[in-house]
Amino acid sequence: MQKPLQDLVAVAAGEKPADLVLKNAQVFHVFTGEFLPGDVAIQGGYIAGVGRYSGREEVDLKGRYLTPGFIDGHVHLESGLVSPTEFARLVVAAGTTTVIADPHEIANVVGERGIQFILDATEDLPLRVYVMLPSCVPASPLEQSGADLSAQELEPFLKHPRVIGLGEVMDFPGVLNQDEAVFAKLRMAGNRPIDGHAPGLEGYALTAYIAAGIGSDHECVTPEQALERLRQGMYLMLREGSAAKNLLQLLPVVTPKTAWRCMFVTDDRHPEDLVNLGHINHLVRLAVKEGLDVSLALQMASINAANCFGLRDVGAIAPGYRADLLAFSDLVSWQPERVWQNGVLAAENGQALQVNARVDERIVRDTMHLARVDKEQLRLPAQSPIARVIGLIPGQLVTEDLELPVKVVDGAFIAQPEKDIIKLAVWERHKGSGRVGVGLLRGLGLKRGAIASTVAHDSHNLVVAGVNDEDMLLAVRQAERMQGGLVAVADGLVLGSLPLPLAGLMADREVEWVQEELAILQTVARDLGIRPDYDPFMTLAFLSLPVIPELKLTDAGLVDVASAKIVPVSVLQSRTANSNGA
Repeated sequence: MQKPLQDLVAVAAGEKPADLVLKNAQVFHVFTGEFLPGDVAIQGGYIAGVGRYSGREEVDLKGRYLTPGFIDGHVHLESGLVSPTEFARLVVAAGTTTVIADPHEIANVVGERGIQFILDATEDLPLRVYVMLPSCVPASPLEQSGADLSAQELEPFLKHPRVIGLGEVMDFPGVLNQDEAVFAKLRMAGNRPIDGHAPGLEGYALTAYIAAGIGSDHECVTPEQALERLRQGMYLMLREGSAAKNLLQLLPVVTPKTAWRCMFVTDDRHPEDLVNLGHINHLVRLAVKEGLDVSLALQMASINAANCFGLRDVGAIAPGYRADLLAFSDLVSWQPERVWQNGVLAAENGQALQVNARVDERIVRDTMHLARVDKEQLRLPAQSPIARVIGLIPGQLVTEDLELPVKVVDGAFIAQPEKDIIKLAVWERHKGSGRVGVGLLRGLGLKRGAIASTVAHDSHNLVVAGVNDEDMLLAVRQAERMQGGLVAVADGLVLGSLPLPLAGLMADREVEWVQEELAILQTVARDLGIRPDYDPFMTLAFLSLPVIPELKLTDAGLVDVASAKIVPVSVLQSRTANSNGA
């Protein structure tokens, strides 16, 4: 959309009527943090001015609060489990008019085709989607993904007007070790924004990481980590997703002095939360309820993200900005009554209007390529009675590295659901290699059966957790039959499933159907014993991500994230004993 400069100037000067004027609003001025009464004149999809105006069409807002459209500073559209069209229908109704998307989920499955699919599928939506090129495909050399994208393969996408930078650099060891392939991508980005992903990084290591040009982080867990990043010039992303929820923990860091470098992000958000809680408006609601000043919350939901990513025409109600606007009757529920995008009414009373984008989905179908699937692949040989076990932590993506006694039968570790210790396995599903990694997990609460998912960050192989091998194999085969998706089984029966045939990540159905099927699956998973602390399938999806400490599992085996090495499950010499001099 080209800015109609002459018409904008004429309307702003009061020389001609605007296309549309929103009358009698309490307008939020992001640059001063105040609400003031006024009209907003809109011409050709842009804001001409705020003051007293007349237009060919006038809408009397009768004192309602008018804010800029909300911006999600970091999100993976694919994690909504629905197509980009359906995702837009949900979030626009909640007041999000712009997102910064990182398509590294689908790129890890089908490479460049996945990036192109996201760009094509978001071309004609009432949601402005900017793309950060995925920097880590694969996320780690310790797993097999469906693609391997170099700087040379990514660079052509920089010509696209909605590609604005380089996505989260998860390979912080590659940055610190000055890996040439990683540095080629950093150089490719030039002066464009580069997102970070550095859980636990601190001191000189963090400083070196930032020195490489990386400007934000959404993986902070503690206020101390957040402050260290802010002091060194990073933007702080306060995340509230479906699995990782750090907003309230980090909120004490947000003050009038620091808020301008802070923004809201969702990262990964399931349909259930999008429908029932909302999107960025939910994060605003949480923050304000916790005591954050309304003006700071609104700045974090709009202009701060725009500034971070160099978007000079979104995030504010001011002359020359795009007319992305939200009308609220109160500042408590944070459910917008009306949403305008480019000056066109896009949602009203919680319902999006006319979201009908069409795209060829064939390029992201038929992505399940398993080799053999048999019981022997799940055998976990034991060289000692002590095992390294992945320990879950509620509300976090980081895990514990536990050493626990585990039952051994016929020379192999077996699940002990009575002790909350179950098996975890990851099948390579892109190239038919037959690779399977097997480990142990504590904390999920599963007492019967198995659950499986092809949403398994970030390489999106097939991950399955279970209390017995037979049910785990059944779950794997059901996922293969569906060409990807989520599965729950027990006692030899498939109890529920959600097909995700688009790259094994997204459904090809409407969001209401996906939500209903997912709700059934969630209930089934809870009935199998999974604790209420965890979103069953979102939690499962992150157990194979080998860039977030401490232990993770990939198709190559058990990963010690700190050392970036595959380690044995059997503990031959206890670290505790070793530290005591034993």
